[in-house]
Amino acid sequence: MTTFPAPRAAPSEPVADARLRRRRRLAMTCWTAAFVAGWLGIGLPIDPVYAFVWLWSAAIAWNSHRPWREHLRFGRDWLLIVLLLVAYNLSRGFADNGATPHVLELIVTDRVMFGWLTDGQVPTVWLQRRLYDPDAIRWWDVLVSWVYFSHFVAALAAAVVLWLRDRDRWAAYLRRFAFLCLAGLATYFAYPAAPPWWAAKYGLLEDVARISTRGWSAVGMHGAGNLLNAGQLGVNPVAAMPSLHTAFALFVVVFFLSTTRRRWWPLLLAYPLAMTFTLVYAGEHYVIDVLVGWAYVGLTFVIVGAAERWWRSWSAQRPQHPVGEQTGEPTGLVGVAVGGGHRPGAGVEVDARQTE
Repeated sequence: MTTFPAPRAAPSEPVADARLRRRRRLAMTCWTAAFVAGWLGIGLPIDPVYAFVWLWSAAIAWNSHRPWREHLRFGRDWLLIVLLLVAYNLSRGFADNGATPHVLELIVTDRVMFGWLTDGQVPTVWLQRRLYDPDAIRWWDVLVSWVYFSHFVAALAAAVVLWLRDRDRWAAYLRRFAFLCLAGLATYFAYPAAPPWWAAKYGLLEDVARISTRGWSAVGMHGAGNLLNAGQLGVNPVAAMPSLHTAFALFVVVFFLSTTRRRWWPLLLAYPLAMTFTLVYAGEHYVIDVLVGWAYVGLTFVIVGAAERWWRSWSAQRPQHPVGEQTGEPTGLVGVAVGGGHRPGAGVEVDARQTE
């Protein structure tokens, strides 16, 4: 009588979870090492395509156990978004159309609002006279450089996390993100405005240094800002109103605030405030630019939220189709635009439903 060995039992769930965690730690460690090497050798990933490559590779590393068709779906879902960001960056460079930028009214507005606190100076001049030393880099200069850089990755990194966890929220996030981008771009065309460093360069304001990237040299990262400095030279210098840097910082916080435990709220809300200090101190924006940027965030949530409610109401009134019949429900990138899209977590491993 021939005997056969008993079939090997499938690994228990805790064992499988432990293997997945070890695999993710190894993959993310390799990704981090490659990212740091690229950062030091090439520069910070501020270009949308370059940043997308790193974000896509991070998603692959985190979900390396998933089939490749899932990773290819990431590229498909994000392709139009990356192209829109590239077009947005290029179009900013033409927003002024050769017109004389608005400067004096921004200076006057900041002086009227804050002159009683800053001895009649605009806040940028007041801060730099007290905190900026051209011969020495302080710890806050290093912090300013990190906060400034976060603008180029925070909003996109949050979108990647949403794509991995909940596709419906990812689509809702991107609808608001795209609306905020387009609203800012339209304003740049309608109202080209110059930042404090530009006004100082042309003698319209006291000396203001552009110091948003100087902090990295203090920690030995001399090449970290190469791409960022080159990018600053290539974009439109009179696209200061509104400040989308601080608008995106507030946007990310507001989007996640309702699903975040209240004990973390002070930490989250500190981020747009830190971005505000960074932009004003570094000579990138006036305070009025920041306030208008915050107002744009509020309008974005109101307008897009109203459009989504209208879409749901309209969809509910459409005739119901039998099961299995084509309904014409939008999916993919079209669904992102009009409110449809993927089911929550479709085809991905859902790690959590709430930001802790």
